[in-house]
Amino acid sequence: MSNRFRQRLSYRLTRDTVLVAMALGLVLNVVQIGLDYFSARASMENEIHALVDISKSPASQIAYNIDVRLAEELLDGLLRHPAMIDARIVDNDNHTMAASSKSSPDSPYRWVSDLLFGADRVFRQELSVPQLEDLPLGELVLTIDTYHYGAQFLERAGYTLVSGLFKSLILSIALLSIFYFVLTRPMLNVISALSQVRASSPEKVRLPIPANHREDEIGTMVGIINQHLETIDSTLAQLRQAESAMKNYSAQLEQEVADRTREISEKNQALQRGNRALVKAKEDAVRRARARANFLASMSHEIRTPLNGVLGMLGLALEGDLDSEQRNRLEIALNAGESLLGLLNDILDISKVEAGKLSLENIPFSIRQLIEECAILHAQQARRKGIYLDTDIDPQLPERFLGDPTRTRQVLNNLLSNAIKFTDEGGVRVQAGYSGGSLRIDVVDTGIGMSKQGLHRIFSPFSQADAETTRLYGGTGLGLTLCRQLVERMHGQILVDSREGSGTHFTVTLPLPVHDTAPAAENSTSPDDRPAITRAALQPETDQPLSILLVEDNRVNQLVASSLLKKLGHEIDHAENGQRAIHALEQKHYDMVLMDCQMPVMDGYEATQKIRQNPEWRDLPIIAVTANVMQGDREDCLASGMNDYITKPYKRDDLRAVINRWRPPVPQKPSGPA
Repeated sequence: MSNRFRQRLSYRLTRDTVLVAMALGLVLNVVQIGLDYFSARASMENEIHALVDISKSPASQIAYNIDVRLAEELLDGLLRHPAMIDARIVDNDNHTMAASSKSSPDSPYRWVSDLLFGADRVFRQELSVPQLEDLPLGELVLTIDTYHYGAQFLERAGYTLVSGLFKSLILSIALLSIFYFVLTRPMLNVISALSQVRASSPEKVRLPIPANHREDEIGTMVGIINQHLETIDSTLAQLRQAESAMKNYSAQLEQEVADRTREISEKNQALQRGNRALVKAKEDAVRRARARANFLASMSHEIRTPLNGVLGMLGLALEGDLDSEQRNRLEIALNAGESLLGLLNDILDISKVEAGKLSLENIPFSIRQLIEECAILHAQQARRKGIYLDTDIDPQLPERFLGDPTRTRQVLNNLLSNAIKFTDEGGVRVQAGYSGGSLRIDVVDTGIGMSKQGLHRIFSPFSQADAETTRLYGGTGLGLTLCRQLVERMHGQILVDSREGSGTHFTVTLPLPVHDTAPAAENSTSPDDRPAITRAALQPETDQPLSILLVEDNRVNQLVASSLLKKLGHEIDHAENGQRAIHALEQKHYDMVLMDCQMPVMDGYEATQKIRQNPEWRDLPIIAVTANVMQGDREDCLASGMNDYITKPYKRDDLRAVINRWRPPVPQKPSGPA
């Protein structure tokens, strides 16, 4: 019961109000007591000073007349004051003329009085008569006990505190009664009405509004609760109607779910069949891509092998004594073979790009030097047509960039070749500049131009601007396709702007970073630290003949390579496969081996690995001479132990360069005696 009473709202409101009132009353009482304390001290001072002032004149006359009897009567009269405990008159020599005293009263609360007012106070007043003010007569010394004033103060303070507490208790009882009748009892009536609600239909009940509370907060709260109950009642009725409707549609929904489930199952089965078909199509595409790559590798090898013989024999024939007509025919045949080689290279490059197997270099090179070399290469073709070929390179162009010079040269050569081919009057201009972190190359010609329809076709494989262009100028339509693919592979962009009869303007933009040449000396490495393929690049060229073993299974290629090597002054021996090459090395010392890769009995890779297993041949230079140009062929050659790589068909200068790069160092001749 006690706990329930303490949980009532009226009790808590009364408790909080009384606590606040008591705390506030306590603060006010303390302030009042403090003011009374300072007032009591001042009253004590004033009262004693007044007593001293009254006693000064008779004490001065007594001291002047030296009347001890009157002095004792005066002092006994002063002791009648309840606070006075000692009174005396002393002369100028501090001798007591008369004195009177009494003991201090004792009380258990005296320590509180002494703490507030002190134990006693001593007051001194000099004595003098009006006729002789300059004559000192002594002093009146009064000692008072402060307990008289302290007791009065403590009595008043206790009364103040007790009356304040009593007032708080009366206020608590009054507030508790008011809160109970005004707040708690109406709320209890509402709670009692709520407790009588049936659990089966709580929304049907309506709460009674307590009397005299229709306009206050309790009446408003009860009214709002009744409104919510009405809303709940209406909502529940709607829910029951909806539940009834849901039950009616339940059978229909179950049937629809079953139908949908069956349809989804059928679609899933169809999707699984489609996925299996896609997986099979992907596997077929992968197989076709592999077959295509193998076909290209095989065809590249099979075409380059006889093409090497054709071009090599034509080159050797042109070095003989020929009349002009014979030389002209052989040059035409050589140019046709080189055109066929260029077409083969373009097809292979396009296939590499489309298959994602084209690897790009990232080495420093001079774009200024590259443009000049390309211009010199095409200058003779331009002179034959009677047109100019100019270069306009920005003087602020950085000296070196990081990128792939071979593919950049290939793009520029294709654009220059096309520009010269389709220009009969005027000329071709090559411009180069660098801004915004990108290299820009413009090839502008004054040729026949292209129509708007032709601009949409020129970058498609085996397509040109129109049929008339193909008929008049020829070409395969692969050059610009390869240019676009190479530029996009280098994350660049190629644009064309042309009007029929007004020339063509190609713009190539490549995001190439500038190469900082300043720290080149610090970053240079010794020849021994470079990759194997460039380790001997610093060897000086010499014409000293070498003993070379040519490992080649094709008779025509043997004849071509032997003729070129003999013209370079070297001694040549042949081996038809890797097994015979190892046997030849066992019989004779050779300075270098030119190794074909694909041969019967034992191919070049296996032969090189077996050669490297012999410590005596570990440093023997082995150069791969192969028609394999697909991605990974060069890496396979180096991985098997070969030192360098040259592709068929090759020219005499290529052969001389690779031999000089890997020729053994010339032994130093010992100096004679001085």
